[in-house]
Amino acid sequence: MIAGKGLRTDANTLVGLLATTVQRIVTTPGDHRTVLPELTLHRRNRPSQPVHCIYTLGMAVTVQGSKHVLLGEKVLSYGPGQSLLTTLDLPVSYNITRATSAEPYLGVMLKFDLNQLNHVASNLKLQPPRNETIREPMSLQRLDAPVLDALHRLISLLDEPELIPQLAPLIQQEIMVRLLIGPHGSHLWRLFAKSSTQQIGKAVAWIRQHYPEKMRVDDLAELANMSLTTFRQHFRELTGMSPVQFQKLLRLQEARQLMLDQHMSAGTASAIVGYESASQFNREYRRLFGAPPQHDIRRVQSS
Repeated sequence: MIAGKGLRTDANTLVGLLATTVQRIVTTPGDHRTVLPELTLHRRNRPSQPVHCIYTLGMAVTVQGSKHVLLGEKVLSYGPGQSLLTTLDLPVSYNITRATSAEPYLGVMLKFDLNQLNHVASNLKLQPPRNETIREPMSLQRLDAPVLDALHRLISLLDEPELIPQLAPLIQQEIMVRLLIGPHGSHLWRLFAKSSTQQIGKAVAWIRQHYPEKMRVDDLAELANMSLTTFRQHFRELTGMSPVQFQKLLRLQEARQLMLDQHMSAGTASAIVGYESASQFNREYRRLFGAPPQHDIRRVQSS
């Protein structure tokens, strides 16, 4: 534990320490992978246009600047010391709202392994929530000092690579424990208790694995062990969209990545992700990304 004169360092001080450490490690704008596969560091020197991506099980933390995340029609905004925890794989868009060269946006993303999280929760012998009051897949909370301290110690380990194999797993487990017993805990516990989050999660996982295929919502409702009406209602409550819209977003985001990463044509990429009509693909692509495929790809590559 970082301390001064025998006293626990407060949360604001720890946020400042995190910002200083992240800024020292990542000196250029972008998303920076680390030797820890679960940990990425992020820097932007100016506000950004919306970026479309998939948020998976994990926690995003802003340590400097501010950020908006859009899930369906819901906007979540968070600044220094605040964290956004995601319990379902979700297609979202985000944009950096406050960043300059002198004071860049700085963020941390820490992904969690579901099996490890389940193991930690089992050892804590947590009791499941008694009622289904939380149906949101994202939890926005201000982190307390112990979690910020553990996160700072994990990032500081990047300066001591020889200690990472021994200490990183312990610190990651500590972070999980503190999140499970803290404000994010009720959201995390939904992953293990029999709840709509867990049931809808099965359908979300199926769509992610089979997004190019034809999909029947009735089959997804059966997979989730829900009536069709209940399934549609809970799916929209959790993801902010219908199953069909969810699949469409996945297809369009994947097609965009294929064009960016593998230099595919729009026609080839659209066919791979499951579109049978090129005109429908172009129309829906433009509606989501604000420009036709070729123009959008050139714009992204030049930015």
